[in-house]
Amino acid sequence: MDFGLVLQTDPPGREVVRLMKAAEDKGFRYGWTFDSCVLWQEPFVIYSQVLAQTSSLIVGPMVTSPGMRDWSVLASMFATLNDMYGNRTVCGIGRGDSAHRVIGKPPSTLATVRDAMHAIKELAEGRETLLGDTAVQIPWVRDGRLEMWMAGYGPKALKTVGEHADGFILQCADPAIARWTIGAVREAARAAGRDPAGITVCVAAPAYVGEDLPHQREQLRWFGGMVGNHVADLVTRYGDSGPVPHELTDYIKGRQGYDYAHHGRAGNPSTDFVPDEIVNRFCLLGPAGAHVERLEELAELGVDQFALYLMHDEREQTLDAYGDNVISKLTS
Repeated sequence: MDFGLVLQTDPPGREVVRLMKAAEDKGFRYGWTFDSCVLWQEPFVIYSQVLAQTSSLIVGPMVTSPGMRDWSVLASMFATLNDMYGNRTVCGIGRGDSAHRVIGKPPSTLATVRDAMHAIKELAEGRETLLGDTAVQIPWVRDGRLEMWMAGYGPKALKTVGEHADGFILQCADPAIARWTIGAVREAARAAGRDPAGITVCVAAPAYVGEDLPHQREQLRWFGGMVGNHVADLVTRYGDSGPVPHELTDYIKGRQGYDYAHHGRAGNPSTDFVPDEIVNRFCLLGPAGAHVERLEELAELGVDQFALYLMHDEREQTLDAYGDNVISKLTS
């Protein structure tokens, strides 16, 4: 299993660079960031510094959206970084949540995500593609490579992943939900004539190593609120007795709304509805051994990477614990 670190690009950007460097030293292979340019700083500027100060770390957004930047701009940014640092980027992409909603835009359609994945990959790898009715090619790309990893939860999104994406990002570490979503992605891939094993599976969730479980839950409760934004959309679309598992949908019944000013942050006041059980299931808590046990279960389900959200008050301790006591157990 590979490991990734997920950060918000809070100022100062040099702190993001420092933590990414430390993560690579501890055995992490991927460095991810949020991509919501009103709430945080521009990630692609920071990626350039991360790549310059690391040797092999692969970086990218978790996740960008097709509705915030022209697709040719996104492709050119990835292609430029790859040309400078040797194909060390990956594009996580989804329909869009905070980046869209804070400026009053709805999430993109799945058809738009599908078309964006194709266009961005083609352009970043140097091939000609259509943008609207115009044939476009980036002429200076040489031997470019960019994988497109798509995030999603619902049946139609999972089908799109299986049919079109290079990787699947599940923002939730619950094995029951992982089993259902990974199964749906693989079935869609088979039906489309693709090799299901060729789709990389990445589970992303907060992790906090320590003994004080009540404190850890309070520090990580924000994640249930963040996931709840997507779940609320699913319930609106499919109903609360539709095809989406109850393990994912039931907990949002007490949800009253969401303030993006506190998005992804410990103490988010919009997440009081998230019960302890959901924090336990969606996140990784407790001593290092408990993390290893959960990750081994996820690996058995086909998870190729665990990407660790590090938004809490013991970042250094958890990063050290993973480097010292977790990563070696899953990569040996």
